[in-house]
Amino acid sequence: MMLFFGSFNPVHNGHIALAEYAVEHALCDEVAMIISPQNPFKQNWELAGEMDRYAMVELACKNSRYPEQIRPSVIEFLLEKPSYTVNTLQHLTENYGDQMEFSILMGTDLINQLPLWREPEKIIAGYDIYVYPRPGVEMSFSTERTHFLANAPQCPYSSTEVRDRLERGDDATQMLDKEVLQHIKQQGLWTLARKITTLSSALAQQDSAELYIERGKCYYRQNQWGSAINDFRKAEELKPELEEARQFREMVEEILEYRYKDIYNP
Repeated sequence: MMLFFGSFNPVHNGHIALAEYAVEHALCDEVAMIISPQNPFKQNWELAGEMDRYAMVELACKNSRYPEQIRPSVIEFLLEKPSYTVNTLQHLTENYGDQMEFSILMGTDLINQLPLWREPEKIIAGYDIYVYPRPGVEMSFSTERTHFLANAPQCPYSSTEVRDRLERGDDATQMLDKEVLQHIKQQGLWTLARKITTLSSALAQQDSAELYIERGKCYYRQNQWGSAINDFRKAEELKPELEEARQFREMVEEILEYRYKDIYNP
C-alpha cells in the first residue's frame, strides 16, 4: 500500500492525478490518502475542519478512475497528537505489516526536508519512497530506496492557489472534483466572510501582526476601507518592521484620498 500524506486543504485534481498515476503504473495495489489532523500545538486558521477535509477526500477518491484502489484514511485522526510520520508508519507496520508492505508518496519539496523530520533514519531505512516532481523544486536529497517519478503529472497549482481562487469568487472547476466543489460551496468553506470570522476568533486569543494583516487584506478586498486601515495600523503597532502592513495602509490611504477628495482637501 502506498501512503500519500497531506492536509488536503482542499484535495484537488492534482492530488488525485498522482494517486491514479501510482495505480496505473503498478507502483502499488492501493493508495491511502492520509489526511493530516489539526496540530493542537500550532494554530492554522486556514485549515478546514478534519471532517470537512475527510469528506472532500472521500468524494475525490470515489470519483477517481480507481475508486476501489484510492481511498481516504483517518488513521492520523486517531493517533496521538501532534502527528509524526514515523509514528504513523510504526503503528501501521506493527498492526498491518504482516498483511501488506507500505511505501510513501511525496513531492520533491518534502523529500528535501526529510532529514529534518522526527527519526528520519527509521523512515529512510524502512520504506520505499516514491517522489514526484514539484514545479521549480529540484530533488536535493534521496535515499537508497528513493524512486524518482520523472514522468508523474505535475500540477500547475497548489491548494493555496485553490483557496485563493475560491476566496476571490473565481472559477475553480478545473482544479476540483465537481462534488468536492459542491461540498465547499454548501459548507461555505474559503469565503472571505468565513475567513474574517476565523481570523477574528484567532485574534481574540492572541494579538498577531500577521493575522491583522491577513484580516486587513480581507476587508481590503471587500472595500471595507475603515476596517482594513485599522487592521494594517494595528499590525504596524505590533511590528513596525513589517513592510507589508505599511504598504497596504498606504494603498488604502491613497484610495481614500482619491475617492473622498472633499474630505481630505476641504
